[in-house]
Amino acid sequence: MVEENKEEAAFNKALEEIVLKKLEGKFVNINDYEKKRELLTEVAKTVEPDASPEEIDAITKDVDNFNPITELLNDENIEDIMINGTSNIFVYDSRSGQKKTDKKVGSVEELSNLVNKMKLYATNSTAGGNILDVHLPSKSRANIISSPRGYDITIRNFRKAPYSVIDLINEGTMDYSIAARLWLYMDGFRVRPANILIGGMPASGKTTLLNSLFSFLRPEQRIVTIEETYELDTSTQENCVNLETSEEMPMELLVKNTLRMRPDMIIIGEVRGAEANDMITAMNIGKIVMGTIHASSSRDIINRLQHSPMNVPKDILQVIDALIVLSQVYKNGVPKRKIVQMSEISGMETQVLLSDLYRFDYKTYKASPILPSVTYRDTISQLIGVPPPDILAEERVRALILERLNKQGKKSINEINEAVRMYYDNPESLLKSLGLDNVYPIIRI
Repeated sequence: MVEENKEEAAFNKALEEIVLKKLEGKFVNINDYEKKRELLTEVAKTVEPDASPEEIDAITKDVDNFNPITELLNDENIEDIMINGTSNIFVYDSRSGQKKTDKKVGSVEELSNLVNKMKLYATNSTAGGNILDVHLPSKSRANIISSPRGYDITIRNFRKAPYSVIDLINEGTMDYSIAARLWLYMDGFRVRPANILIGGMPASGKTTLLNSLFSFLRPEQRIVTIEETYELDTSTQENCVNLETSEEMPMELLVKNTLRMRPDMIIIGEVRGAEANDMITAMNIGKIVMGTIHASSSRDIINRLQHSPMNVPKDILQVIDALIVLSQVYKNGVPKRKIVQMSEISGMETQVLLSDLYRFDYKTYKASPILPSVTYRDTISQLIGVPPPDILAEERVRALILERLNKQGKKSINEINEAVRMYYDNPESLLKSLGLDNVYPIIRI
């Protein structure tokens, strides 16, 4: 009996391995258990016509079992999971930084089986299939690369509920005044949202901030996002197109193509190459563009844009309105993500001139105001025909709205988006619902 059980287990394992390899990439965007079982049954029967329903059920139940990392995938404090072959598993914990876990993949065979399960959700591959990007059922993103130890896997673990602007305020990434300024940038009183680049080094929170800003978009706006691997949560937007690069459709080609798609806003997941010129061209012809870029300061963003491989001519960089820089700042050994600089491009002389609105102060441990917005404020002032002080007064009203939403426990991206849309449609109604009866919208568009 023992020998029979061993033979049966070996058969099931071999069958599962063959089936998984034949279904690589076929589970992308499939979450339904019965649909997965149907695909598995179809392939299993071609491999082994006598495969029983119980054997197929066992495979179906096992494909989404990602042990030994299942527990880590379900922990919202774990931002990154690093599987170094069969040696060890490290994580980046938002509460304590990077650390080694007590978990481990037991053998090369177990590692291979784990990878085969992940490959079911592979969205693209390069280098002859030796490098893969995978979107797991948990919505986490895995990068898998073949190595002398078998495979090395790096997983970006996404929260089930993405950070909202208010979450980031509560985390200390920014304060209400900065959030209100970002709201004005995203809205632009309908006539002129800002062209924004968000800079920072890896894992500084660029995509998290960009994602949170979707709360401020108007419902009628047509948004086109372009990413190397799909990360942004655009669920608040109905008129939205999500594009992902591939070997056949590189970033540069997709950025150019967006101009034919009638976008109100183009959002580029990460600007890193020749597509920077097409991004600036889009801004120049009146399209609103946002994106992230690896850089450590506002000046560093400008320098990166001007030099290889981007090579954007200095004279046209003035179409960018705002630069926002994030960084990991340590306090008592604990890393926290902070907006450390917010700048506007204010002109051109021998170099691009920058005006700092906020800069991080290590004494107070927060971004302190340096100067009020002038360049973008004056642009909006002329376009909508209101005095510049009214723009800043409206910013203060919006800061109060965000503060009151927080006090009422309305913190999710969808709850903020609902309130923002109400403010666009009927500002008095929203202010009254928040108990801000003595506060009045300064500008109506």
